[in-house]
Amino acid sequence: MTASEHLFESALRRIPGGVNSPVRAFRGVGGQPFFTKSAKGCRLTTVDGQEMIDYVGTWGPAILGHAPEPVVSAVREAATHGLSFGTPNPLEVEMAETICRLVPSVEKVRMVNSGTEATMSCVRLARGFTGRDKILKFEGCYHGHVDSLLVNAGSGALTHGTPDSAGVPVALARLTVAVPFNDLDAVRAAFAANPREFAAIIVEPVPANAGLYLPEPGFLEELEKLCRDSGTLLIFDEVMTGFRLARGGAQEVFGIRPDLTALGKVIGGGLPVGAFGGRTEIMGQLSPDGPVYQAGTLSGNPLALAAGLAQIRELERLDGWARLEESGARFETLAQEATRGLPCSFRRIGSMFCLYFCEGPVVRLSDAMRSDRAKFAKFFHRCLADGVYFAPSQFESGFLSLAHTDADIDESVRVVATALAGVF
Repeated sequence: MTASEHLFESALRRIPGGVNSPVRAFRGVGGQPFFTKSAKGCRLTTVDGQEMIDYVGTWGPAILGHAPEPVVSAVREAATHGLSFGTPNPLEVEMAETICRLVPSVEKVRMVNSGTEATMSCVRLARGFTGRDKILKFEGCYHGHVDSLLVNAGSGALTHGTPDSAGVPVALARLTVAVPFNDLDAVRAAFAANPREFAAIIVEPVPANAGLYLPEPGFLEELEKLCRDSGTLLIFDEVMTGFRLARGGAQEVFGIRPDLTALGKVIGGGLPVGAFGGRTEIMGQLSPDGPVYQAGTLSGNPLALAAGLAQIRELERLDGWARLEESGARFETLAQEATRGLPCSFRRIGSMFCLYFCEGPVVRLSDAMRSDRAKFAKFFHRCLADGVYFAPSQFESGFLSLAHTDADIDESVRVVATALAGVF
């Protein structure tokens, strides 16, 4: 028995499914998960001594790679002053100033501890600000394990075949209307059927929890207009795309100014973090200034903020987003060559990507669901055996980091080509 197998056997006795987040269980691809001993740069080392090139990157935060020295040093220094205070600390102010400087739609921001907290707080704030109850979301967009948003969700919910979670009250689910992404007719029909009843539209501007697909030209712009005309707030869930696709996230790339934005991942440098922010008049409804309550014992944790600030400073110093675009374009070109003539669809924006095992365009959940998951599972395990780690689910994005060199990308695509030859 390998060390990973032994650990997983023990984990199954004490942890539901043996994991602390469902997709880690490998249920979408079969087999058992490996356990990681350490990570540095773009590589993971398992407890069994296998080294592999990592394209999961802690599910997005590791944009510089694992354990980058500026981030590790910042956390080490912050820890010498205390791990948590339960009072305001200077790093909260610096992070708030940084977010507001780099994301123009955000005038005020509040720190939380996860992306789920950030989206949950955005929804509550939107309801409190508008006095309305209903929310419109998009099929396949995952916004964390929030009751009112686990309706036609993506990510692990899709991987395990249960897009709607048990334990979500029917009455609450009925306040959420889900429509297909990139389908403006469906959005307009929902607005017509629920006139002036939507507190908010919440959307991943680039859905990355059902694989990865992109908004069609004019789609996000029309959402912005519909919201403005109806008094509905537009919430961008940029937990994945924020500070990854560009300095200002997807809203910079597409030229949209949402009313509220949820952030996470990159701004914590690998430590638990989240944030949400928006226009001053909306954020002014939060307690203690307003009637919408939100709180968190560890919100604004100095270690997480030290890590996130160090990571953002390094991205700016290195012109990281331009370099990531270059790496992404190289990866895409090579991947397209490797899949030429095969029934596959490769999608990429910036440093995020996904390979679907189906032909034709993928622009919404129903397209993504056409992907052959059995072929993906074979592909995944062949790549893993040859030292390249992609997410253990067809319905997750891959992530490049600044630590991935041209040589790493070339080696990875060679593994991909070999794996595909064994699948088809």
